[in-house]
Amino acid sequence: MEYLSIWIMKTKVAVILSGCGVYDGAEIQESVLTLLALEKAGAEVSCLAPDITQRQVIDHSSGDELEEEDRNVMVEAARISRGKILPLDNVKADDFDAFIYVGGFGVAKNLSSYAFDGANYDVDPAVIDLIQATHLAGKPQGFMCIAPILAARALGEQHVKLTIGNDATTVTAIEAKGAHHVDCSVDSIVVDQTNRVVTTPAYMLAQSITEAELGINQLVEAVLNMRL
Repeated sequence: MEYLSIWIMKTKVAVILSGCGVYDGAEIQESVLTLLALEKAGAEVSCLAPDITQRQVIDHSSGDELEEEDRNVMVEAARISRGKILPLDNVKADDFDAFIYVGGFGVAKNLSSYAFDGANYDVDPAVIDLIQATHLAGKPQGFMCIAPILAARALGEQHVKLTIGNDATTVTAIEAKGAHHVDCSVDSIVVDQTNRVVTTPAYMLAQSITEAELGINQLVEAVLNMRL
């Protein structure tokens, strides 16, 4: 009698971080909620971050800038991933089935120049290349909190549909890149099926970790479902 073995491959998801800490890196609560939701869903998760110097270092207890201190984005991000971290520059779209970009000011300071240049912001070339390559490969991507500014810059020519909640200044900036913004509540998501992009406001609107969790869980589910 012949037996057939069926192997169920886990979905390989890359979570992109931008340091450690809301004011100068990845938003820690968003990061942990994302990792937890992916773990519960049975995904195989790897954390990525660029091996670059932070644009700013902030004392999170006071909000003051530590002008004499330098930190590395990837080294700091490894605090969240418990030491397991991959340099973003070495990763290709083919290495994973899906990509999720966590928010935090690190997105606006380290992955892009939005915090300093406003509507005239640009995005790290390696991040643009990865987002565009993933798009061309037809793989799903999720962006939360302020991270949709990355998708707006990389996929603006595709008129990507996304949300950062309802902040008028940021909406103007991302629509100037060609993106189409949709106002969205903290407990919901925006899905662009054509461009295979999912976004949620998270801490652009959330007043608590439980509020942030509502949209993040939906984002993770929608990104994973796009793989089906």
